[in-house]
This record gives sequence, structure tokens and C-alpha cells, in this order.
Amino acid sequence: MSAEAIRAAGPSDLERFLPRPVDGGRVLLGITGAPGAGKSALARALVDAEPGRRGYVPMDGFHFADQELVRQGLRDRKGAPETFDAYGYADLLARLRRRPAHTVYAPAFERDLEQPLANALPVPPGLPLLITEGNYLLLDAPGWREVHAQLSEVWFVDVDPSLRVQRLIDRHVRFGKSEDAARAWVEQVDEPNARLIDATRAAADRVIDLTAFAVPGAD
Repeated sequence: MSAEAIRAAGPSDLERFLPRPVDGGRVLLGITGAPGAGKSALARALVDAEPGRRGYVPMDGFHFADQELVRQGLRDRKGAPETFDAYGYADLLARLRRRPAHTVYAPAFERDLEQPLANALPVPPGLPLLITEGNYLLLDAPGWREVHAQLSEVWFVDVDPSLRVQRLIDRHVRFGKSEDAARAWVEQVDEPNARLIDATRAAADRVIDLTAFAVPGAD
């Protein structure tokens, strides 16, 4: 049975659906969906709604560096499932879920460089809710199954397809591609990934419609 779709115009619409920690534990909420659906915008908005109590740990920090993508012959598929260190991501989530008494440092992804940055995101021990977002949290494949196993809930975000595609084109142009190159990349790389991700929707705990979500800069 598929999850009921929840329409959200802002983070306040979703507060009552957030998973709650029990007995001083920590919960990990995963947010997934196709490129351009608004995953990172939603995650940041939820974290900003209660600073000091929530943390943000994106999947994109586990991109392979370009030199490794070139070595594996994957540079032209950057963003596909096999271009991430899924097992490393799962290991970090498992460590964070245990809520150690010290700060844990997670990697980030620098879009200006288009490269991952090690130890860029501090996750202090006092955060009871961590939100992670990425394309492949529900993918039934080695490494990604281990990721899913660490998450308390996974939300699948949805958005009007034409809006999502235009966001992707605009984002690629903003980070240096020509409009023609951006459209070609969306057609040849982003959209095949989007179809793969959409096939995982039925495994989500909730589906969130972000078409009217009032946060700029959606990713």
C-alpha cells in the first residue's frame, strides 16, 4: 500500500509528522526524491525551524572525487548510484545513530568545486534529530540497503515535473554549464537517475508534495 501524499507549503506543515526520539536516543530522518525535487531545501528548512536540536547530514558528501570517477570510467555518469561511496555513507549513519558523546565530523559537497570536502560538517552529540537527504536512500542495491537500514523513517519528496526539470537546468547553469550543456546533462544523466529514484517511491514511509513549498534554492 502506497503512502499517503502530504502537501506542504512550508516546514510548519510537516512538524507533526517528524519522528520523535525515545528515551534520550537519536532518530535519523531520510529525505529522498529525484534531482531538483527540493530535498536539500526541505532538510535545511526543517533544521532551521529548531536550531540546536536538529542536524543536517547530506548524502552528497559521499560523492567519489573526480580523480576516482575518472579512474573508474564514471566521470560522465557523476550523480548515478555507482558514483557514491554508499557503504561509507551507511557506516557514518550507523555511527551517528549510536549518538556518541563526542562531535562527529561528516563530509560535505562543495558545488562551486563540484567536489566532496572531508570533515566539513560537525555533528555535536546533543542533537536528537538528524536529517539526511539524497537520491538513493530507498534503492534496493548493495550499500544502499545498508543506508536504508540506518534510517528511522524515509520521506519521498515529489514536485511538479516541469518545475523540477527547470530547477535542474537553472542549477547547472548557475554552476558553470551553458544552457545547452545543462539541458543535455539533465536529459542524459539526471532524468535516467530520476526514473530510477521514482521506482523506489513505494518503499517510503511518507510522500511529501513540495510543488508549493515556499523555500528558494531547491535541490
